Amino acid sequence: MSAAQAGMEEVAAHAVDRADAAVDHAVLHARVQALEEELARLRAEAQDRRQLEDTVTQLREANEHLVLATVNAQHLRDDAEAANRRQNEFLAMLAHELRNPLSPIAMAASLLERSGDGEHARLARVVGRQVGHMARLLDDLLDAARISSGKITLAPEPLALAEVLRHAVETVQPRIAERAQALELALPAEGVAVEGDRVRLAQVFTNLLANASKYTGDGGRLRLAVLADEDDGHVLVSVEDNGTGIAPETIPHIFDLFTQGPRSLARSEGGLGVGLNVVRNLVGMHGGTVDAYSAGSGQGSRFTVRLPRSAAAPAAPAPAPPVHVAGPRRVLLIEDNLDACATLAGCLAADGHDVATAHDGDAGLALALGGGWDVIVCDIGLPGLDGLGLMQALRAAPAGAAPYAIALSGYGQPDDRERGLQAGFDRYLVKPVAAELLRELVAGAPAAGPLSA
Repeated sequence: MSAAQAGMEEVAAHAVDRADAAVDHAVLHARVQALEEELARLRAEAQDRRQLEDTVTQLREANEHLVLATVNAQHLRDDAEAANRRQNEFLAMLAHELRNPLSPIAMAASLLERSGDGEHARLARVVGRQVGHMARLLDDLLDAARISSGKITLAPEPLALAEVLRHAVETVQPRIAERAQALELALPAEGVAVEGDRVRLAQVFTNLLANASKYTGDGGRLRLAVLADEDDGHVLVSVEDNGTGIAPETIPHIFDLFTQGPRSLARSEGGLGVGLNVVRNLVGMHGGTVDAYSAGSGQGSRFTVRLPRSAAAPAAPAPAPPVHVAGPRRVLLIEDNLDACATLAGCLAADGHDVATAHDGDAGLALALGGGWDVIVCDIGLPGLDGLGLMQALRAAPAGAAPYAIALSGYGQPDDRERGLQAGFDRYLVKPVAAELLRELVAGAPAAGPLSA
């Protein structure tokens, strides 16, 4: 082989070596690039995994917070319900404890009015009216609490609206007369009926009339008017006055609980700010609305109640029960409040009745079982055996006389009344009891009969 050929082969060999080196470099570069891409993918997956783990951790924490919030919300709800129960129990006890001293005050005022001279009788009537006002404030306060907790139910029936309004007027008339105010009435025809609860609707219009009288000066004018709207089947009842009026900023909140307009330091127009809230809620429970209007302070006010008319005719009023005219009765009075017992006994004795007293349930039951009583007047909240247990034991006695039984109580809710009647009382009266009503019931009580076996 010549030197030229050898050189050419050597050049070719170097070229091959360089080509192989280039190929090896390209393969190595491709592998490096592939490894870098794989590393980037792995890093991305690791990043995604970390993000997923972070998300899972956040979701777990959020779920724990949600569970904790749910538990806390349940605890708060339980606490609110417990607080509401305690509030209602407190208000019921407050009403009971305040009604107890009101009862002897009312009876003492009645005795003074009957036996005193003209000035004493006038003062006694003032005391009686103020006792009645305090009793109505207690009723409004209790009703507001019971409405807020959903414990008031209605007994709807077709009612003659004129009859309901007359009852409200009769209730408020003494207050209106005391202030020498004029009340103009525009009552509907007897055929105009609404579907409602007789007691609660009367309460609505009593509150509105009493409110109008309270915020109208002596000698002021009130107006109660009714307009039946034949087009939409509703009836409108308006209560107007020319009294102090309502400031524009107060009107949007006038029906809120405990809302009152500006008052002077003397609070001569005071109140609890409860009555109108009760009105709005009771009207709403009847499917109606109530609105307030005033041109401003000193311009009077107008409250308008809108109620659905009833398609059914109202039931005819029940005939008045016959009045029993009886001579002196033997009365057993069971009352642990010594002042209340003394004034009640004095009021009944003044009518010629033979009255005996007991101050606890056990002593009262022993006397009651002795027989010979025409009427038993019994407090419910007695020491030892309470009035309900006393009456149940008396009605379950095997023999003897069954006197007419009248319950006296500071607890005046419907379920309290129902328990009293179920225990065997013939009448259930809430303190403070009107002296005239108690005297009428005792004088008109039927003769005692045999006890049930």
